[in-house]
Amino acid sequence: MKDIPILYENDEIIVIDKPAGVSVQGGEGIRHPMDEELSKQLGYRIHLVHRLDKETSGLMIVAKSAKAAAKWTSVIAGKAARKEYEAVCFGIPVVGGKPARKGTIRADVIKDGRKLSAETSFSVVAEKEFEIASKDKDGNERTDTIILTKIRLTLGTGRMHQIRIHLASSSAPIAGDDKHGDFKKNKLARKIGIKSLQLRAFRLTIPTEKGNRTFEIPGDDIFTSEVGQNV
Repeated sequence: MKDIPILYENDEIIVIDKPAGVSVQGGEGIRHPMDEELSKQLGYRIHLVHRLDKETSGLMIVAKSAKAAAKWTSVIAGKAARKEYEAVCFGIPVVGGKPARKGTIRADVIKDGRKLSAETSFSVVAEKEFEIASKDKDGNERTDTIILTKIRLTLGTGRMHQIRIHLASSSAPIAGDDKHGDFKKNKLARKIGIKSLQLRAFRLTIPTEKGNRTFEIPGDDIFTSEVGQNV
């Protein structure tokens, strides 16, 4: 496994860019979890502050001690820090029965049989139409059209798979989501290079001794490619 990119560190924490497909923590059947691999890379044990789904890439904070982890877990849970996500989705979210380019999704998610309240705010920042050549079941040539949107999101709550569930239930599933998404459209999207979940934690703002500091990572952006047409 390649070294995990480190963007920043001080006496208490390290900001990293977690690759997609890497589990944050070990468990049954999980090889090379991020916490173990980063500890080996650094030569000392790191402590988790928060988590990202295995298939979600992007910015995370880990701590250098248990005491620092407890402190920064509270920071992340409060309003002193801000996490922002970016997703590539099929279409525009529908909220209150109408397509919306900006808004808040409030809908319960189910965990272990329990309903948990959840809130996700979003803003559509780009949209592009793609025409994809394919064949029908009889082998005839056909052209399918998909519309992809780039959506930026912040969370009012931190439920498991919250963004994926909320966008899917709002008619804008994340491209490449093989659990909550649109499998037919995922198959088409693979033909233009989308082969994994298109969700990343792309921006993180945290308090430091010198004031707030914002970290941002670029992504492979299909919206800048020559495939498809701008809408």
